[in-house]
Amino acid sequence: MGKIKDKIYDWKDRLRSGKMLTLVVTLIVIVITLIIYCYKLSRNYMMLAENSYNHAFYQLIEYVDNTEKLLAKATISYSSEHATETFANIDKQSTLAQAYLARMPIDTQELENTQKFLHQLGDYCYTVSKKTIKGEELTQEELDNLGSLHDYCLELKNTLYQLESDLSDEIIKWGDLSNTGNRLFAREDENLSQTSFSNIEEDMHQYAGLIYDGAYSENLQNPDIVGLTGEDISKEEAETKAKEFLGKDTIKEINFVEESQNSNIICYNFNVKTKNENENVSIGVSKKGGHIVWINSDRNVTEESIKPEDAVNIGKDFLQNREYKDMKETYYMKENNVLTVNYAYNQDNVVIYPDLIKLKIALDNGEILGLESTGYLNSHKQRELTGAKVTEEQARKLINPKLEISSSNMAMIPTEWNTEILCWEVKGKTEENDFLVYINAETGDEEDILMIVDTPNGTLTT
Repeated sequence: MGKIKDKIYDWKDRLRSGKMLTLVVTLIVIVITLIIYCYKLSRNYMMLAENSYNHAFYQLIEYVDNTEKLLAKATISYSSEHATETFANIDKQSTLAQAYLARMPIDTQELENTQKFLHQLGDYCYTVSKKTIKGEELTQEELDNLGSLHDYCLELKNTLYQLESDLSDEIIKWGDLSNTGNRLFAREDENLSQTSFSNIEEDMHQYAGLIYDGAYSENLQNPDIVGLTGEDISKEEAETKAKEFLGKDTIKEINFVEESQNSNIICYNFNVKTKNENENVSIGVSKKGGHIVWINSDRNVTEESIKPEDAVNIGKDFLQNREYKDMKETYYMKENNVLTVNYAYNQDNVVIYPDLIKLKIALDNGEILGLESTGYLNSHKQRELTGAKVTEEQARKLINPKLEISSSNMAMIPTEWNTEILCWEVKGKTEENDFLVYINAETGDEEDILMIVDTPNGTLTT
């Protein structure tokens, strides 16, 4: 009987041991399966990121290459009509290059001047195009500037090609650039491109004075960034802000690209695929306060069915509906069936030129294709509009008698020293031209004169 009990206990022990062994094996299989699943998930994510970076990088190369070739043509063009078209294309290609450069997984402090260079390049070409539109020849200084811009653009293109080679040979990887890009580009290394972004950036700062896209449209970089209000938000909160601004119903897919610095504002950048198959949109949301800093759409507009004045009102309504109150259009420019409009804040019937927002509006359906609000975010606040010692009547009397005055109002204009001056903005005309004259509202000094140029493409000031 005792032997039978022993066998029974022995059988039960084996059974327990077998169950434990089965349980342990099962747990091991589950853990291994989870590890394999997480590994595959991680690899898929990395592949998606790599594909996204590769796509953006090759688009960047294409647009920089196009810009460089167009600049080369611009330096030898004698036809004002052809030159105007070339400058318009340079502006478009450099803007697209900026958008794709912003998607690179590289510390944007290192690339800030490169971004700025591309922005200045487009704006400078827009500025000189105002002369070619009127059939005027460019000065030797302007031609020299274009030649220098071409040289730096060529250097940038060569840098990108070298970087492409380094990536192809796996000397460096996107992960390296994402984690240590700033340090990699800041040094010379036998295993790294000998021409780095750092070297280019040492020289590009000299073009800081070339930015121009309308009357007082320079984006003043206030060190206090007074218009950037609110607390810091998370990436997820920024994504929600982007969806709300663009309209959730228009979005098919939205992906976070990176945290970067646009001008002097830290942003969360997103790439958006819309339900329109032919359109991708990039958008930057400020980390502080969740403000929309920029939007750029790559949709090509092939026709014009909306009048410019109607598009201006569409843009004004767009801003009004998104809490940008009391904005007034100051000038517009039409290129490639897209209207670019500058809107300035209006406080108590005073035009506040530093608080500018630029919109790009499609003239086929009124869609907002682009937005830039860095000027507004840097400067926007409620001003104390006091200290005007010169009356409107006195200001009008200080204008040259040759000018036939049509209207006058008060305006706050920026200076090159990042200060502001309250002026009387007096509009008038001679037999040949229209002008805006700015009379200091405190001293009566003539602060500035701008000539208004009406062209088939819009109203410009110079």
